[in-house]
Amino acid sequence: MKLPLFLTIGRIFISPIFFVLYLNYKQLGISLYFLPFILLFLLILSELSDFLDGYLARKNNTVTELGKILDPMADSITRLTILLTLTQGFVRLPLLLVFTFIYRDAMISTLRTLCALKGVALAARVSGKVKAIVQGLAIFLILILMIPYAWGALSLICIQNISFYIVLIAAFYTLFSGVEYLWTNRLYIKHAWGKGD
Repeated sequence: MKLPLFLTIGRIFISPIFFVLYLNYKQLGISLYFLPFILLFLLILSELSDFLDGYLARKNNTVTELGKILDPMADSITRLTILLTLTQGFVRLPLLLVFTFIYRDAMISTLRTLCALKGVALAARVSGKVKAIVQGLAIFLILILMIPYAWGALSLICIQNISFYIVLIAAFYTLFSGVEYLWTNRLYIKHAWGKGD
C-alpha cells in the first residue's frame, strides 16, 4: 500500500479514538485538564494527514482512483464523527444542527455517484474545499474553548452557547456550498438525467 493511501485510511480510524476519549475520559483515567490537548492533538494529526496524503500523492505521482474516492470520504467520516460526538458530553451541540452537515454531504455524494453512473463527472468546487476548512476550524475552536472550561475559567453554559454559534455559522456555509454546487453544476446534472439507461 502506498503511503498516501495508508495516511488516508489511517485518518478514518482517528475519529473513533476521538469518540472514545471524549466520552470515556473519566473511565480511562484522563483528567479533564489534559483532555482538550489530547483531542487537539488528534484533530491536528487528522488535518496534517489530510494535507500530507494529497501532497505526497501528487509529488510522487501516485494518485489512484481509490485514493480519489477514499480521501473525501475520510474527510467526511472524520469531521462528521467528531461533530456527532460533540452532541454528547459537556459540549452538547444540537443534533439537528449537525444533521445539516450529514445531509449536505450525503446529498452531494449521492448526486455525484448517480451522475457518474450516467457518464457525467461533476467536478469538486472551491466552496467544498472552503466548507471542509470551515468545519475543521469550527471543531478546532470548540476544542480550544474546552481549555478554559477544563480549567474552570469558562462556565458550562458559555461553552455550550459559544459552540452552538460557531457550528451554526459553519452550518450556514455548509448549506451555501451545497446550493452553490447544485447551481453551478445544474446543466451537467440536467444532461445526466436526460440520458437514457
